Amino acid sequence: MPAGDTRNVLVVEDTASMAELYRAYLERAGFTVAVAGSGAAALAALEAGVPRAIVLDLNLPDMSGLDILGRIVSEKLPASVVVVTTDGSIKIAVEAMRAGAYDFIVKPFTADRLTTTIRNACESARLKTEVDVLRDSFTRGRFCGFIGESLPMQAVYRALEAAGPSNATIFVTGESGTGKELCAEAVHRLSRRAGGPFVAINCGAIPRDLIESELFGHVRGSFTGAVADRAGAVRQADGGTLFLDEIGEMHIDLQTKLLRFLQTGVFRPVGGSRDEKADIRVVCATNRDPLAEVNAGRFREDLYYRLHVVPIQLPPLREREDDVVLIAGELLKQIAGEEQRRFRAFTPDAIEALRAYEWPGNVRQLQNVLRNAIVMHQGEEVTAAMLPIPRSAHAPEAPVPVPRPAPPPGASANADPASWSLVSDIVALAEIERIAIEKAIAICEGNVPRAAAFLGVSPSTIYRKRPGQGGG
Repeated sequence: MPAGDTRNVLVVEDTASMAELYRAYLERAGFTVAVAGSGAAALAALEAGVPRAIVLDLNLPDMSGLDILGRIVSEKLPASVVVVTTDGSIKIAVEAMRAGAYDFIVKPFTADRLTTTIRNACESARLKTEVDVLRDSFTRGRFCGFIGESLPMQAVYRALEAAGPSNATIFVTGESGTGKELCAEAVHRLSRRAGGPFVAINCGAIPRDLIESELFGHVRGSFTGAVADRAGAVRQADGGTLFLDEIGEMHIDLQTKLLRFLQTGVFRPVGGSRDEKADIRVVCATNRDPLAEVNAGRFREDLYYRLHVVPIQLPPLREREDDVVLIAGELLKQIAGEEQRRFRAFTPDAIEALRAYEWPGNVRQLQNVLRNAIVMHQGEEVTAAMLPIPRSAHAPEAPVPVPRPAPPPGASANADPASWSLVSDIVALAEIERIAIEKAIAICEGNVPRAAAFLGVSPSTIYRKRPGQGGG
């Protein structure tokens, strides 16, 4: 079983008949398979070469399968582990996924179920390897509809480029307005399913009693108003991509049915009498912390681990360095054209205002602010005064000075508290902050985003706090 073979699998199973059955299933699907009948044999096989995927029985005669999983995770071996379990030990399987397993399958299962899971596991392992070796120096200002040159966005671009061509489930997180649907569309465009449909459904915008019908469809007469059969989003997305936005809003009962579909590819329309199949790729998104939702009991833990295959975190605009200026420039041209206005650029004070504001609504808020400024004013340049954002973000009033004892003649401001010994040595906190900011900017040769990174703050914080740059 040579290392690097993208279709090699190690089956760890102590029951010989079951091991040979799994081998037959997988070899018929084109995989190269090795079998280990004990934990010790499995560890020896891993020493000889790391497979792409491992089928792991947790109940081995000489050790727990969880111990083997622990070794794989601690040594960061590039293999995806699929745990085999029974109905009575699903809790242990979920524990294994929390410990680092890729997926689990429940006995008894079909050949198709095993081969599909292992195929996806191999693909996941390949993607993780590719992401690890991509060079950090590869910088782009645009990618699949996104605009931005910041380091956080470069990471997003690389993740999309690596995960897009696969069939892996993508879990997108980020604040409202960061572009989660744009991210899902990018995944679809980069995938082998790009020629198929892209269907988006917002789980938070549909009433609870209609969401199941929207997702799985219904048959005529299944409820009041169901005057005809209707295909749901799953059927409509067959052969393509289904985007489940705000999946954290989905009711816990429907989460169970979604999990069944993800496990089997089978669903049943509301009021229907027979199961149907659909081949889709799922991209889901939420602006909540998904693990916090799991811990609060609002989101199924097994569904979370089923969906959380390739996570993509979209950074908020305030953490994207100078991307706000690039995005604003593109939006200005677009909106001015749509509204037939002459605006072509921003004045320097407007640029500083854009940088200084925190943008809690992210790109969506930026778009609305610019449209307001363009519609409500005339001219060729957008000024800071035209931007409907809180004045304190770009032109705060001067603070009232706080009296403090004057230093003795000849003394200079000392920003190092460790050297203070007298009351007259104490320097105002604002002065210490100012000195730290100016020194960091000087060391970074005037590069504010770089200085902000070393100081552990966002660039907009520096712009607000730096004297003469929009801060007090």
